[in-house]
Amino acid sequence: MTEYALLNNVAHQDLKVITERSARYGDDVMYCMTFPFEFRSVQASYPILMQQDSNGSLYPVALLGFQEKENLFLGESGWKTNYVPAMIRREPFVVGFQNSSKEGEDKTTRMLSIDMAHPRVSIDAGEPLFQPLGGRTPFLESSADLLETIYVGTEHVRGFMAALKEYGLTEAITIEIPLIDGSRNQLIGFHGLVEEKIQELDGATLESFSRNGYLMPLFMMLASFVNIQKLVELKNKTVGKK
Repeated sequence: MTEYALLNNVAHQDLKVITERSARYGDDVMYCMTFPFEFRSVQASYPILMQQDSNGSLYPVALLGFQEKENLFLGESGWKTNYVPAMIRREPFVVGFQNSSKEGEDKTTRMLSIDMAHPRVSIDAGEPLFQPLGGRTPFLESSADLLETIYVGTEHVRGFMAALKEYGLTEAITIEIPLIDGSRNQLIGFHGLVEEKIQELDGATLESFSRNGYLMPLFMMLASFVNIQKLVELKNKTVGKK
């Protein structure tokens, strides 16, 4: 269950957020949404695939494991690689909206919100959100900046995915996962890029992709697929462990 509240320095003066990386704080996820603005960092460690939402639209994801509640980059001492995806780091904050009316004109304002039911929220441990006199702490300012970047990045994702769909550059994929115990497994339900069709794109299309900020993310997605083998190697280290 979630319990969202618009953050303010009166009701939430004493709140803190635990930044430790652990399954107990919700980091045991198989994948998370990712954004073109972070693809360069994400592709250094994670495969970037695509998942389908309830409306049938695709969105990019960083693959962290092969089954539910499995994050192969999460160990007893925390996260195993340098870059933690933005959607993981933004917890427990979300973008909220506040409606108001002035002189008969309705207005919607983006507001920083927090999930009060999230296990990271505490009054005893973690990073404080507000200064003693009510001002935001550097941690909260950084979190607010990250949320704004994600909000803007969501619009970029929609355009990027629309371009991939327009040129038929995506397809449903099945990933073979051979493990050292001799078992052969498959990962289904994800989409990947069609490299052959990307190679056939003409100059005008590539120029359009570049102009709209889609070309570099496209290549970063392609490059990231080699990280499937890294995931398999991490998975093999867990085979036979309880």
